[in-house]
Amino acid sequence: MSQFHTDEYIEFFIKSDAGEHRSFPKEQACHNINEDCPIFDGLFEFCGISAGSSMEGAARLNQNKCDIAINWSGGLHHAKKNEASGFCYVNDIVLAILELLRFHQRVLYVDIDVHHGDGVEEAFYTTDRVMTVSFHKFGDFFPGAGDLRDIGVGRGKHHAVNVPLRDGIDDFSY
Repeated sequence: MSQFHTDEYIEFFIKSDAGEHRSFPKEQACHNINEDCPIFDGLFEFCGISAGSSMEGAARLNQNKCDIAINWSGGLHHAKKNEASGFCYVNDIVLAILELLRFHQRVLYVDIDVHHGDGVEEAFYTTDRVMTVSFHKFGDFFPGAGDLRDIGVGRGKHHAVNVPLRDGIDDFSY
């Protein structure tokens, strides 16, 4: 998990499993631990299993041990480097992409969730090695990101592609 997330953030989850989080309300606020992302028993283990499964899938793809890898408990695309968001604690997708980048020059990430893949986009916003493409509901809707004009910066310019969709879209208008 430390390939993307900060040591401080990971330590917080280790403490949460030990029950120590109750005495650290400031850290909870700092890491966006709230009603959407509450502490629960086994949180650190859950994060490890989810992230580890995606990383293992990527490693198997790298080693040509499979053609397709799916982690049904993954896809936690809102988690940031140092904070939880939108029911996502650890960004398993970013970790899997980092594993893929060990063997591949470039990775294309396509997100077809109703919510914008903001955590993944943010992680790779400045690089040309990962292109993020997000199809998502847009407007007054969580996480409030993913505007058509958000295209990346620096070397990552034009490597973030957003397809913001409004309410009422149908096949014809799409």
